[in-house]
Amino acid sequence: MYETNINGKHTKYIFVVGGVMSGVGKGITAASIGRIMEGKGYKVSAIKIDPYINVDAGTMNPIEHGEVFVTEDGDETDQDLGNYERFLNVNILKDNYMTTGRIYQTVIQRERNLEYKGKCVQVVPDIPNEVIDRIKRAQQKSGADMMVIEIGGTVGEYENLLFLEAARYLHLDNPDDVLFVIVSYLPIPGKIGEMKTKPTQHAVRALNSAGIQPDFIIARSSADIDEPRRRKIAIHCNVRPADVIGAPDIDSIYEVPINFEKDNLGDRILEKFKLPPSPTDLTAWQAMFDRYKNAEKRVKIGVVGKYFETGDFTLSDSYISVIEAVKHGAAANDCKAELAWLSAEEVERQGVDMLKEYDGLIIPQGWGSRGSEGKIKAIQYCRENKIPYFGLCYGMQMAVIEFARNVLGLAGANTEEADPATPYPVIHIMPGQKELLAEKGYGGTIRLGGWPCQIIAGTHMAKAYEIKFKNEAVVSERHRHRYEYNSDFRQQLETAGLKVAGTSPDGSIVEAIEITDHPFFIGTQFHPEYISRPLDPHPLFVEFVKVCLELKA
Repeated sequence: MYETNINGKHTKYIFVVGGVMSGVGKGITAASIGRIMEGKGYKVSAIKIDPYINVDAGTMNPIEHGEVFVTEDGDETDQDLGNYERFLNVNILKDNYMTTGRIYQTVIQRERNLEYKGKCVQVVPDIPNEVIDRIKRAQQKSGADMMVIEIGGTVGEYENLLFLEAARYLHLDNPDDVLFVIVSYLPIPGKIGEMKTKPTQHAVRALNSAGIQPDFIIARSSADIDEPRRRKIAIHCNVRPADVIGAPDIDSIYEVPINFEKDNLGDRILEKFKLPPSPTDLTAWQAMFDRYKNAEKRVKIGVVGKYFETGDFTLSDSYISVIEAVKHGAAANDCKAELAWLSAEEVERQGVDMLKEYDGLIIPQGWGSRGSEGKIKAIQYCRENKIPYFGLCYGMQMAVIEFARNVLGLAGANTEEADPATPYPVIHIMPGQKELLAEKGYGGTIRLGGWPCQIIAGTHMAKAYEIKFKNEAVVSERHRHRYEYNSDFRQQLETAGLKVAGTSPDGSIVEAIEITDHPFFIGTQFHPEYISRPLDPHPLFVEFVKVCLELKA
C-alpha cells in the first residue's frame, strides 16, 4: 500500500543508519538531507527511532545520553529532534519519536485490549508493523513529501534489528519510494597515516545481512575522502563512486548541507526517486553560515553546569540546545561565541576567580543539589559585578535563591528539591508533584512542552522580545521542570529588586525574573534554547550576546 502526501503524490522515505561507531553524525546527516530537500521545494519531516527500552529520554542521565529535548507537545526525546527542528525550522512533534520501549508498550497494550483479535502476537512481524504504522501516522500528520528516518545505534547491533526489519518491509512494499543512507566512519590511524575503508566495508555487509543495500554511503572522517578510497568503497560495497559522499570534520554543523551539495547529494536523491532534478535554494542558509564564519568579533561565554565530565572527557552534548542557541545569538550579532565548560563543583572548591575572564555566564538546566552552591556563588558574582547572567530553568531557580539569601538576608533559603526542610522555600514543588514523587511517578509527569507566557511590559525581557514577537503580550515557551518560583515570597523579592518579567496568563505562575537595573540579569523557568534556530534565533540569546559585546567594548 502506497502512502500519499497532502498533494496525492507518493511519499518518499529516506532511512539513515550508522556504521562502525556511535556518534558518527547520523542526526546531523538526517537533518542536513532534510534541509537540502526543503531547499528543493519539498515538504520534509524527520523521525528518530531509538533502540533503548526506555519509553522516552526523560529519565536518562544526560552525561550518558546527552540532552533531553522537549517538543512543543510535551514529549521528552532524543537530542536529535532538536537538530531536526533547527535545520528544518519546523516543530517536530511526539509522533516523530519512538523507542523500543514505546513500541513494545503499545503492542502489549493492544494485545491486552484484544485489538489483535485473539491471534498470536509475535516479535516478527508485529513489532516491525507497529514501527511502520507509526512512521505512516507521522507522515500523515505532517503532510510531508519526504520523511527522513534516523535509526539509532550502529548496524550489526542486535538492538536495532527490528527497526531495520521495518525499513526492509517498507522497501519491499514501496521499492521506488525508499532509500537507505549509511553514515560510516573511515579512521586514519596516526601511526599508519592512511584512510582505512575496511571498517566501512564490514558495516555495509552487516547492513546487507539485514536484507538492506545502501543507496548512499556518507564517508565520515577527519579528512575528505579521496578518489582511490571512493572507488574502493564503491567496488566492495556495491554502490556507484558518485554515491559515496564525503563528510570531513568541519568547524560548524551548519556547513554540512553545503558540503553535501558539493557532491550533488540532493539531485542524486531525486534521481534515485525518479524525480526530476531541481535547483537547491540554500541562499538564506548560506548567508547565515557565512555571517557566522566570517565574523571577526568574539565573545567569551562561560557555561556553569554539572553534566560535563565523563571519565577523562567532556560531554558538551548535555547542553547542546544551549550551545547552539548561543551560536545563533552570536551570528545575529555578527560575532562568534567562544564557549567554555565550567564545573559548578569546581566553582565551589576554587571560588569565583575562575570566572573573571568571561564576558557573560549561563547556568542551564539541572536536577538535584550537586553543584548548586557553586552555581549560587557564580550568580552572586554576576549580580554584584554587573556581569551579564542568563539562567535557564534551574539557573533561574538558583538566581532566586541567591537573591533571597544575599539581598533579603533569608539565611538557609533554598529549593525544596535540595533541602525539603528549608525555612525559606523560595522554590517549591509544583502542585500535584509531591503525590507523584511519593508514588515514584517520575517519567513524563513534570511540566512539559509549550505553555503561554505573559510578558511584563517595561522589563528588559519585553525589550528583547519586541522585535521577534512584534509586541505580543503572550508567547509560547517550552518547559521541563517539577519545581517552581514560590509566589508567597514574590512581594518581598520584587520590593528588593528581583522583578517578575513573565508569568502565566492568569498571573499565578512566575515564568521569568530579572534585575531591571542590571545590564542583563534574566532567569527563565522555561527553556528558550529549545525554540532557537539558526534562521530564527531566540531574542533572549540575541540580547544576551549583544549586551556581552557592548560591555566588552
